[in-house]
Amino acid sequence: MTKLMTKEQFLQMIEEGADLIVPPANGEPRQLLDWLEEGADGLIDVDVHQILPLRRRSYMYGAYKGKLSHVSYFLSEANREAYHQGHVELVPNVFHEMPKLLRQSTNVSMILAVVSPMDEHGYFSLGTQSDYIAEFIGKVPFVVEVNRHMPRTVGRNQIHMSQIAGYTEYDEPLAEVGTPRISEKDEVIAELIAEDIRHGDTIQIGIGSIPNAVTKLLKGHKHLGMHTELLTEGLVDLVEAGAVDGTQKATHQGKVIGTFALGTDRLHQFIDNNPLVELLPVSQVNHPLEIAKEDNIVSINATTEVDLYGQCASETIGGKYYSSTGGQADFARAVHFAKNGRAYICMHSTAKRDTISRIVPLLTPGSVVSTSKNDVDHIVTEYGIAKLYGKSLSARVKALIDIAHPKFREQLLYEAKQNGLYV
Repeated sequence: MTKLMTKEQFLQMIEEGADLIVPPANGEPRQLLDWLEEGADGLIDVDVHQILPLRRRSYMYGAYKGKLSHVSYFLSEANREAYHQGHVELVPNVFHEMPKLLRQSTNVSMILAVVSPMDEHGYFSLGTQSDYIAEFIGKVPFVVEVNRHMPRTVGRNQIHMSQIAGYTEYDEPLAEVGTPRISEKDEVIAELIAEDIRHGDTIQIGIGSIPNAVTKLLKGHKHLGMHTELLTEGLVDLVEAGAVDGTQKATHQGKVIGTFALGTDRLHQFIDNNPLVELLPVSQVNHPLEIAKEDNIVSINATTEVDLYGQCASETIGGKYYSSTGGQADFARAVHFAKNGRAYICMHSTAKRDTISRIVPLLTPGSVVSTSKNDVDHIVTEYGIAKLYGKSLSARVKALIDIAHPKFREQLLYEAKQNGLYV
């Protein structure tokens, strides 16, 4: 009996009050979500749960109230406006706890995902994904969308025909995220960080122009490892340059470890049938104690605002929600368990053409702390690196003012004294 499904068969499977789990980015199944919207009038209290959606959907914008709604765990361009309009629920989380959170707060009724074509052994691959859905393989009904453009990857992201409730076939090229433009400030910040990275270190690099600039400066390093939530195109450059071989890692030696991939077609082709790359569940990749097994883990991420306590607001801009916590907090905590772990959180010292300091006495009202003052390690701007971990509040104030834009330093010192942070 075939498991190839029609739209009608798929919609008949959706029960009242169902919680449908969709993976991030290119794991998002276009046809299945189209079918959901087309059949929304026949649904009752169905929620679609997802991190980082790719496409704007009518259900995100309140088109099917009481029938089909969206719950977000990390905002993107697709649903950010919908959240600010009050149509989307946003659930706080740290990335490694997503499977646990979904188990405890939803019915986990069904997983909807894109897969690569089945191999000769009857297995599909989740391709660019493992993230928070792989942990549910064999435990929760999966309906998958087979796309011949989805690369076949290895790791804990294989699902057998016997483990799916049904499948559809829908071929379309994967969405691509290009390399961000690198500015002169990005290059200066990247140089500061790259000087601190040693041969044999294991790297976690976030997304954005500064992490991308760091990647370009590591091509001359040797025996680097990669243990990171997100695989981007910079990985390809480092492997092809011979900088990443993973031979000095404590875990998964000789392997690049990630939980999902997002980049250009060059990245997708690189990870296709590549035994170097393994995609594992986020509950493993991002768990602080798992990360800390790498003695020389180095974490590189970005933020938008830092106050004089060292608190990093990385998911809000100007006090308004922009994204969510993601994995930054996972790695910020983890490096302190590792023998030689280090974490660098980067930003330009100013915004809006040097009219606003990103180092502030107190966070902008409405801003949310992503990395706490207790976990923060290094803050980096184009003016230098401030080592905060283990420092007193007064010492933090001095270190942060030293890397602030010069035009704001006097005012920052004055306000620090007014707030009793500096004597």
